[in-house]
Amino acid sequence: MASTDTEHEPLLRHVPSALPIPPVLVQPGVEKLDTPATIAEDAVFPIPTFTLARVDAQKRKMPQCIAHRGYKAKFPENTMAAFKGAVAAGAHALETDVHITKDDIVVLSHDPTLKRCFGRPEKIIDTPWSTIKDLRTVAEPHEPMSQLRDVIAYLAQPAQDAIWILLDIKLDNDAETIMRLLGSTLSSIAPSATAPWRQRVVLGIWAAKFLPLAQQYLPDFPVMHIGFSTSYARHFLKVPNIGFNMLLPILIAPGGRNFLRDARKDHRQVLAWTVNAEDRMVWCIRRKLDGVITDNPEKFLRVCERYDERERESLLPTDVYAGGESGDD
Repeated sequence: MASTDTEHEPLLRHVPSALPIPPVLVQPGVEKLDTPATIAEDAVFPIPTFTLARVDAQKRKMPQCIAHRGYKAKFPENTMAAFKGAVAAGAHALETDVHITKDDIVVLSHDPTLKRCFGRPEKIIDTPWSTIKDLRTVAEPHEPMSQLRDVIAYLAQPAQDAIWILLDIKLDNDAETIMRLLGSTLSSIAPSATAPWRQRVVLGIWAAKFLPLAQQYLPDFPVMHIGFSTSYARHFLKVPNIGFNMLLPILIAPGGRNFLRDARKDHRQVLAWTVNAEDRMVWCIRRKLDGVITDNPEKFLRVCERYDERERESLLPTDVYAGGESGDD
């Protein structure tokens, strides 16, 4: 890919303000989507074949079941209990969020603060691990915060060789620091002999500025764009092999069908988040997405098991944000 400013400029535009985005989606740092980035002309990102839709026991190609922050519907989110619960339920993969403590420990938290999950007002970036490690979730059964090292060490066990993980790299992190720490954390834990981390870990990025940092600190790791705008996501079609993890209502809305068609034409993988209502799970199966990110992996697996493509498709509500979906990434 050429590295001229002119060719990269489209990647730097703000998400159009006219897009009907639920307020919860305006996460801290989203205004930084337009930060300049230059990609080397010979940039190559690997194709993560392990994230493709899989053939099930009935010989049908089905989306993979990806547990959103672990088994979030049953356990405190982003905790080891949630991750282990998701694996026990049959999830193919885990999804989690990364932030950094004051002393450069990569922890698993969706929020930049401790307030919602741990009942404390501090920002994670301002708090040392020595303070965080003794906290417990507000939600029962009151679990501790997990470090990235914890879940990676768990996945390094031979019994978990088939499980992969998608890291949602939040925009409110300092981009270079988080990518450097992700690289050092992953390299510090030996994977199983048959499954190197580059075949188990996907870097989920919101903005183009993370692409050169991924090449610098995590070469050979696959990358997916996480997004809620097909117009912004289309810029990543210019970068070979980048996959897509898109907000489901945006795929359902006008323009979503064309984006899916163009992504498939270019052999890109497409996941959808966060899918909790049964009719939307069926929608994803019918569109042959590669993966579905859900709070309830057991429910999605049940829907997959009883899915019958011969059944007539029911109409989804006109309001694509209705139906019990979480707009929270």
